[in-house]
Formats: sequence, C-alpha cells, structure tokens
Amino acid sequence: MGNLGDAAKPYVKDIADFLKDKTVDSDVRATAASALGNIEQLNLDNIVVILDSVYYAGQSEFEQWRFLTYFLGGGTNEVKTLLIWLGNPKSLPEKLTHDEGKKTLEVFKKAWEASKTQKLKRLQDDLAKQIGYVVASKKVSWKAQDIKLLSDHYNNLKGKHNEADTVQSVINNLEGWKWFFAAKNTFIIHITFWLALIFAYPKFPQVQAIFFWNPWVRRILGVGYVGFLLAWVPFLRRKLFEPFQPSLLADAGLSNFNSQAYFPQSGVVETRLIASSSSQNFTSSSEQKQIRLITQEIPSIKGQIVLEGDSGLGKSMFLRYLVKSSQAIVVYLPAHKCDKGVIEAIQAKLHGQAQDAEFLKNLIYSGAIDICIDGLNEVTADTRAKITQFVESYFRGNIIMTTQPLEWIPPSTAKMYYLQPLEPQQIEEFLITRQPRLPKDAKIQGTAYNQACKNYLTEAFNQHQSREELEAAQRTLSNPMDLTLVAQMLSQGKQPDLFRLQEQQYKEMAAEYLQEWKHEFPLKKFSEAVYQMRLNDEKALSGELFYQELHSMEDEKYKMVVSRQWQDEKGEPKKECYFRHDKIMDFFLVQTFLGDGDAAEQRLIDHMSDPRFRGVYFLLATLLQLDKAKALREELIQYAANTKDHTVSDTFVQLLRSR
Repeated sequence: MGNLGDAAKPYVKDIADFLKDKTVDSDVRATAASALGNIEQLNLDNIVVILDSVYYAGQSEFEQWRFLTYFLGGGTNEVKTLLIWLGNPKSLPEKLTHDEGKKTLEVFKKAWEASKTQKLKRLQDDLAKQIGYVVASKKVSWKAQDIKLLSDHYNNLKGKHNEADTVQSVINNLEGWKWFFAAKNTFIIHITFWLALIFAYPKFPQVQAIFFWNPWVRRILGVGYVGFLLAWVPFLRRKLFEPFQPSLLADAGLSNFNSQAYFPQSGVVETRLIASSSSQNFTSSSEQKQIRLITQEIPSIKGQIVLEGDSGLGKSMFLRYLVKSSQAIVVYLPAHKCDKGVIEAIQAKLHGQAQDAEFLKNLIYSGAIDICIDGLNEVTADTRAKITQFVESYFRGNIIMTTQPLEWIPPSTAKMYYLQPLEPQQIEEFLITRQPRLPKDAKIQGTAYNQACKNYLTEAFNQHQSREELEAAQRTLSNPMDLTLVAQMLSQGKQPDLFRLQEQQYKEMAAEYLQEWKHEFPLKKFSEAVYQMRLNDEKALSGELFYQELHSMEDEKYKMVVSRQWQDEKGEPKKECYFRHDKIMDFFLVQTFLGDGDAAEQRLIDHMSDPRFRGVYFLLATLLQLDKAKALREELIQYAANTKDHTVSDTFVQLLRSR
C-alpha cells in the first residue's frame, strides 16, 4: 500500500476528485483514501486540494478530510491557520493581534494563488469570506506598511466578491494615515531644523538676520507656524531677545545698581483720574485710598502702569529694582529716546536686526517683552503723545512708565499710582540702611553713625520750630534722594543744610576740586553746557570738555555723576557720564537762571510750561532773592490760572512760604 501511496503522489488532485464522486464504490474510495494516507508531507499547493474536499464530503467524511489536511500537511503553522479559518470550522477566533492578522492574510494569499491554479471555487469563496472577516475585524489595527498586502487581496477579490469593498475601505483609511505619518515625519524634520537654528541664534548674527528677522524667509521657510510659535512660546521668545539683553538694559545702568541698596518700604496709592471741565488735561486724585507698599502693590511689570511721583522719591530706582529682579525679557527706555516712537526706540536697541517692524509689534502685543519707559516729564508733549498712543494700541503688553506730576492725558488703559514720600517712622530706617553703601573711608561709621542719624533727626524735627520750618524739614527728609545726600554728609561729620543740600554738596566737591586741580570749578561754563544738553534732550556729559570736572564729581564721597563703560565695534573703550539724579542736574541748571542778565530773566518766563525744568523752579524758590522769588511766584500763579496747570506753582508757593 506504501508503493501505491508513492505512486499516487503526483495525482493528488485526481484522487481527491475521485473520492468526491459518490457513484464510485465505497470500498474503492476507501482504498484511494488509504493511498493518500501513505503519501509524504504535502506542500500548500496540494494541501488546498485536500482541504477543498471538505466542501464536498458528507457528514461522516467531514472530519476525515480535515484530519487528512492536517496530517498530510505535516501540522505546520500554515496548515493550522487554514484549518482555523477554512473548511467549516466550528467557530472563528474572537481576538486577533496585528501580527496574527497579518500572518493570517499572508497564508490566505498563498492559499488563494493555489486555489486559483487548481480552480477550487468553493475554497476560493470561503477564502474571500474569511479575508473580508479578518480585514474588517476591529481587533486588528492595520498599519500603513500593510497596504501592499491588503492591495494584493483587493486585486484578487475585485469584481468577483463583495468583500473587495471592505478591503478597499480599509486601504483608503490607511492611505490617509500614511500621508499623515509622512506629514508628521516632515514636520518633525522641519521643527528640528528650526530648533537647531534657535539654539544657534544667540551666537550667530547671520542666523538672526537671515532666518528670524527676515520676514520673507521666516514666513516661507517657517510655513506660517514658526512666527506664531516665536511670538507666543515663552522659551522661544526669550531666545529671540537673548543676544540683545545687554543693549535692551543698557540705559538702566544695572552695573551701578545694587538691589540690596533699594529701600522697599516706600508706599504708593492707586489714584483715579479727574478730567477738568475747562481743559483737555487730567489730574489725579488719591482720596480715600490706602497707602500700600510699592513692592507688594507692583511686584512685577504686569499690565500697564503709570507711576507718578515728585523728583527724588525713587521712581527710577524702583524701575531698576523691577528690571534687576525680573525673569522676563525687559527693555528699559528713557522717554527721550522715544521721540520717533517706542517701536523705533526698541528697534534701535536690536542692532539693526529687527527690520521687520510688524513682527516686533506682534511680539510686543503677545507680551514677549516687558517695557519700562522712564521720565515722561522730561520730554515734549509730542513725544508723550506718541508714547500714550503706543501704550493704548498695545493694551495687552506689560508696560510701566514713570513721570513727575504734570498736566497731560495719560493712557486710558493704564493704572495710575502715586509714589508717596517717606513716613516719619521710615526716615530713620532709611538713613540707617544707607550705611553699607557709604564710602569705606567715611569718618563716622557703625553705632556712631546710627547715633548721629538719631541726633540729627531729633534736631531737625524740633517742635520749637515754626510750622513752616517743620513742614520744610519733613518735605526734604521724606525724599529718598535728599535723604541719601543727608546720609553721606552725616557719615563725613557734616551738618546737612536742608534748604541747600545740593549747594552744600557742590561746595564740598568744588573745594576738593580746587585742591586737586589748582583752579576754581568752572561753574558758569559747566552749567551753561548742562543747560544746552537739557534743551537738546541729551543725557551724556562730555568727558572730552569736562574731564577734570567729571572726575571730581564721580568721586565716591559725592557720586554726583555715574559712568558707563563699554567697547565699540572696533574694540576701543568708550565711557559716558550721567548725572546720578535729576536733582543734581537741576542744581547746575538753576545757575543759568540766576543773575541780573536779560538771558536769565527771560529763561524764568520761557520755561514755565516745560516739564524738563520743573525741578529748577523749586530750587529758584529757595535760591532767588526774596523779592525776585515773590515776583516769580506771581508769574507762576497767573500761568496756573490761565492753563489750569498747578504742578509747579503750588509747590513753589509752599517752598517760598518756608523762607
């Protein structure tokens, strides 16, 4: 029988067809089946022929043909897969992993090709049904790389079986995902490219100019989303401004600022604006408002803020304190640098790279950069109007501005705060906390300095003085700038003259100047140069014209000027000197208003409406001859009556009354 089996091997299909024929004697068919049983392991092309017999067998032969399929196929994984799905199995698998589904379709593909060659129609019909079932199974998550296999099955089923539509639907869905993943990979490559550029950005000016601040390159290569991310992602915004931070903060003079020297106990009052019925100007009112610590009320640059206060109360110091402690990107702008506009002033600090003004505007609008504008009272009305328009246009931006009291129309979007003079209990505390910042060679230090402060304040607030004298002492000693000067004099063993502090400091400096340089300090010439500098809205003092003068004024004992040093593009050292405070500048400016000449007389009238000379008029109240001071008082009162601008006249009257 073994020989019969070997001889029968080439005729497997014929034998199987013979066995299906019910007209053949059962004994003969049994002999033929026995021959199949003796045949060696068959390949898949022959196994499908055996399996196809299942569809023609009766109930009694059904299991026999399934067994023969398994037995003759050698029990391989492919044969097991066929028997799991084909030949009328009792049940179909309920769960399929992706790998199981893929392997099943690969076996089905081979079986289909064999059944097509052998023309096994019933087997093909069953295959088509099971292919549709497996492909449509929700248990299998098909992937883009399966599209080729699914397409082969679709081509086999197309036009002949309804299951082709099922396979096509799955392919269409995967094609969409295929494009999605392709787009995802492209996006990853694109964003990696821009991330590499952003990390190279701080060190390479070419990258700054070509890719980020060039509108066409940024928009085209950035595909639209790069500019949006640069404007709204905080990390990217910081990177964008990182190379320019020294320039953005250059005017803040942080190298000369020690945040520990800042006195954080100053108070502020949130004010409300009152429109005058007879003018376009606004004044502020702080009635029924509680005084709060400035560091608590304005802990950071958030929203839009106008900080108003008299000269010397510490507005600029507070701005520098905020900038020093801020973790955000901040630009510090003296108001006079905004004469062409705030955007233009910021562009000037970006070394010419930020030529795309619209992009810069978007960055500011999104809050990418906080803005400090110092000294609105020192600029013309036109410049203030430009600043106000900018602030109202960028109402989402974080902007803080400082000014001395003046008649103007502040931004309607900003909160107004008025910086308060020091309270009596704060004055001694302020003096004591100045000690670490006093010259190291000060004559009076330690507990002796503390006692000198207490003794001086006791004398200054002597209740036996007139009310006017007490008010004048309170006015001066509640001003941190004047109080700093008092601390310096006390540490040198001097008795401060509250009515002539700047003059007293100047005379001490001039005496040392004479001793060092062997000639008098050129007060008249120097003061006229300062006057012209003020008219031209310049801040830096000429080191070439006044080297000796600035050297003496910069001495640690006086600190009348501070310097800023840097290297230009050629690597050459540069140095600029600035007055440490407007009060010091005002002392020199007032010298050009004193005297009997026509020029001095005319200046008294010409600058009444100029907020840049507000402090000068306060000094005139104490320095002018009494009869001239009274005449000027009348002029100021008349000016206030006509313009409703009392920012100078009211204080001038109070100062003159104390004389």
